[in-house]
This record gives sequence, C-alpha cells and structure tokens, in this order.
Amino acid sequence: MTDAPLNRPPVTAAILVIGDEILSGRTKDKNIGYIAEYLTNIGIELRQVRVVPDSLDEIVSAVNALRSRYTYVFTTGGIGPTHDDITADSVAAAFGVPINVDPRAVAMLSERFPPDQLNEARMRMARIPEGGELIANSVSKAPGFIIANVIVMAGVPAIMQAMLDVVGPTLKTGTRILSDTVRAGLREGDIGTALGEIAQAHPQVAIGSYPFWSETGPDTNVVVRSRDPEKLDQAMAAVKQMIEHERARLRR
Repeated sequence: MTDAPLNRPPVTAAILVIGDEILSGRTKDKNIGYIAEYLTNIGIELRQVRVVPDSLDEIVSAVNALRSRYTYVFTTGGIGPTHDDITADSVAAAFGVPINVDPRAVAMLSERFPPDQLNEARMRMARIPEGGELIANSVSKAPGFIIANVIVMAGVPAIMQAMLDVVGPTLKTGTRILSDTVRAGLREGDIGTALGEIAQAHPQVAIGSYPFWSETGPDTNVVVRSRDPEKLDQAMAAVKQMIEHERARLRR
C-alpha cells in the first residue's frame, strides 16, 4: 500500500463492542487491540471505543452517534444464533431499514450445515438488514455485513479476524502515523515540564510519556508520533537532547 499525501484528511474509525458479557467482566475483550493495530498499520486512525450492553436502544444510540462522526464504525459481538444476539436488528433499526433472511447468507451457511441442521437458531445468523453487503466468514461461514459505513463483525476473535481480513483491503485509507520510542532512564516527573515545552514547539507531532517499572526502578518511555517523517525526526531529536540534559543535571 502506498501512503497517502500528507495533506489528505485523516480516515477515522470507532469500535463499538457489544455484549453484556464484556461489561460484566465474564469475557475479556481481545478484539480492540487487534483492530486498533490493524487500522494503524493501514492508515486509519482509531478515535474512539465504546462498550454497550445487549440493549437495542443502547446499540442504536451508539451506532448513530458514531457513524455520523467517523469514517468507519466497526462493531463486534451480538451476531450469533441466540436470543440475546440483537446486533443485526439494532443496526437495522439505527438505519431505519427492514431486516430479513438473506438468501446469500443462507447459501453461505449451507456450506457448513446440511438443510436439516439449519434450524431456527442458526437461521437468525442469516438475517441481514436491507442494503447490507455480506462479509465472508471462512471460519464458521455465518457472515458479517456492511451497511453504509458500519462494519458488523463477530465477537469471537478468530472469526472477527477472518472478517477483518476480508474487509481491510476494501477500506479507504489515509497516511500512516509513524512512531518512534526512546527509553528515558528517568522518572516521568523528571521530564514532564521539558517534554511539555517540546510538545508546544512541535504542534504537528503527538508526544506521549508512559511510565513503567524496570529492573532498575521507575522509568519512562517517550513516544513520538507523526504522519510527517521529517517532523517526527525533528521532535525525536529534541526529546533525546532533552533527556540527555536532564540526566546530566540530575547526576550533578
């Protein structure tokens, strides 16, 4: 993939995680980090993540809020065969369109299940909002779908990843955000003021400090991010110079 011009508007995204089991802590989400890294690598900026319960009103409200604000909305969870899998119905309600059994989805399910096993529960997974385009699922065959800028995927990580592999190459992308990291060998409080001054001097670069506990005690990683490699290098040079100065000052 060729990076987009630096002045192109960013392509943005939000993730909507759906499921009571996530909110209760019974299931630990494994999809957010995977999707975030995937999007970053193709030049899409993840701007927000929301987690909502299996509630039609909550899902509708979140879908409508996010799809009007971001280029893409990725949902995970709630498209299985049980009564509490209501994501497809909720997305249909958000768009104000009917939802029905889609013959294309039935054909996909039929690749795995013989006719006598396509029971009422499994047929729920063939219900697609009107206008939805199907997302193939090489793992379990039950499809996800895309309607406008909302991409509806499974919650099971292996299935979600298979769906994202199908969708990813079709997405509009922007310029990738580049990043560089330096270990300061100092506490965050030692460099906080100077780091803020560098951030002010380099407004087109994002600078973050991330404290951690190392084998020698408290330490800090400083991460610099930018779409422009030249600005990234300039800011990182300033950060490294500042770190050396602070180390020397504290050794006195």
